[in-house]
Amino acid sequence: MTTITALATPSGRGGIGVIRISGPKVAEIAQSLLGRLPQPRYATFSNFLNSDGELLDQGIALYFPAPHSFTGEDVLELQGHGGPIVMDLLLNAILKLGARLARPGEFSERAFLNGKIDLAQAEAIADLIDSSSQQAATCALRSLQGEFSAQIHALVDQLIWLRTYIEASIDFADEEIEHSTNEQIIVKIETMLLELEKILEKAQQGYLLKEGMHIVLIGEPNVGKSSLLNSLAGRETAIVTAIPGTTRDIIRDQIQLDGMPLHIIDTAGLRETNDLVEMEGIRRTKLAINEADLVILLQDDRVFNQDLLSEIDKPDKPLLIIRNKIDLSGHPAGFDPEGILYLSAKTGDGIPLLKTYLKKQMGLQSNTEGQFMARRRHLEALQNAKMALTTALTLTHTYHTELLAEELRQAQQHLSEITGEFTTDDLLGEIFSSFCLGK
Repeated sequence: MTTITALATPSGRGGIGVIRISGPKVAEIAQSLLGRLPQPRYATFSNFLNSDGELLDQGIALYFPAPHSFTGEDVLELQGHGGPIVMDLLLNAILKLGARLARPGEFSERAFLNGKIDLAQAEAIADLIDSSSQQAATCALRSLQGEFSAQIHALVDQLIWLRTYIEASIDFADEEIEHSTNEQIIVKIETMLLELEKILEKAQQGYLLKEGMHIVLIGEPNVGKSSLLNSLAGRETAIVTAIPGTTRDIIRDQIQLDGMPLHIIDTAGLRETNDLVEMEGIRRTKLAINEADLVILLQDDRVFNQDLLSEIDKPDKPLLIIRNKIDLSGHPAGFDPEGILYLSAKTGDGIPLLKTYLKKQMGLQSNTEGQFMARRRHLEALQNAKMALTTALTLTHTYHTELLAEELRQAQQHLSEITGEFTTDDLLGEIFSSFCLGK
C-alpha cells in the first residue's frame, strides 16, 4: 500500500493550511520532516523541515497510529500557515520523502476499504461538504453517523435469518414446512416490506434535499415566464420586457424552497419564427422538457393558445397549467376544478399557492427528523429490494421454495449494495472520483 498526501484545505490564501498524509511511510516521513514522531493523538508544535534540514514552516502536527485513525492507517496531519507557496513547499517536501498525491476521495476510499466506514457513510462525507441548506447538512450528518446504514443492516439481518431457515428446509427436503411456520414466513416478509417502505420514503426525501426538482417553464412569448422565474427566485434573474422573444436561450436558476434545491429552467417562447437564434432557443426548449421532473405551461389569462400543447407534443411529464396576469384579467387567484392555477407573477398574488403545490408535488416535508441523505443508486437498490421481497411474498403461496430463497438472496444483495458489502470496483471508482482532494 502506498503512502498518500494531499492538501485538505481549499487552495489559495488562508490563515491555516492543512496537509494530510496516510500510509506505511508516515512514521519515516515524520522523522525526516519533524525530527521525531509526535506523541499519538496530541497536538504538538513542530518545525517543518525539508530534506536538507531547512525550515519551511512552523505549526501543529497530529499523529494517529493505525488502526485508530480515519483511514485505518498511520495518519499524520500538519497544520501550517495557509499561504499557497508555503503549502506547496511543504507538499513537495513530503512527496520527495516517498508519498504520492492522493486521488480525489482516496482518504475516504481507504477508510471504506479498511472497514472504518461503510459506503453509505463515505458518500455522506461528500454530501455533507456539498450541502446547500441546513436541512441537507443535517440529513447528511445523520447518514455519516450511520443511521441510514443501521436501518439497512437491521433489514439484512432479518433476511439472513429467514434465508437460513428456508435454505435449511431445502437441504432437508423430507421435512416439510408446517402451515403455521409458512404463515410466520409470510408475516416476516410483510413486516420487512413495511420497514422497507419507511426507509424508502425517508431516502426519497433525502434524495430530494440533495438533488432537488427540475422544473421547465414553457409558453408563448410574453406570457410572464421570466417574471415567474424572478418571483420564485426573489431576484432579477431573467430580463423582463414587453418585447416578444426577449428570452432566446434557456436560463437556469437554482433557488431554495424550504431547504429543497429547486432547479428552474426558463425557456424561449414557443411561436413560429424565422429568427435563427430564436429557433435554436425553441429547439433547446423542447430538449429541456425531457430533463424535467415537472413542466409548467404558462399562459396569459386574457388570451391564450388552446392548441399549444398539441403543437409541441404533450410532454410525458407531470404538467401544471398556470394562467398568469390575473392582475390584468381580474380573475381571482387559486386553482379551478380542472387543476389550473391562476396567479400574478408581477404582484405575487397566488405565488404562495404555487410554492405549496411544488412542495406537495415532490412530497417535501418541513420536518426532516429521522431523514437521511440518499442518492439515486440508493433509491434504485431499495426499489429492487422491494420488488424482490414482493415476488418472494407471492412465492410463499407456492411450493417453489428454491425460487423463494433466490428472491430473498436478491433482496439481501440489493440492500448490501447500499453499504458496500456487495459492490464493484467500477462503482467505487465512480463514487470516490466525485470527492474533493484531501477527503
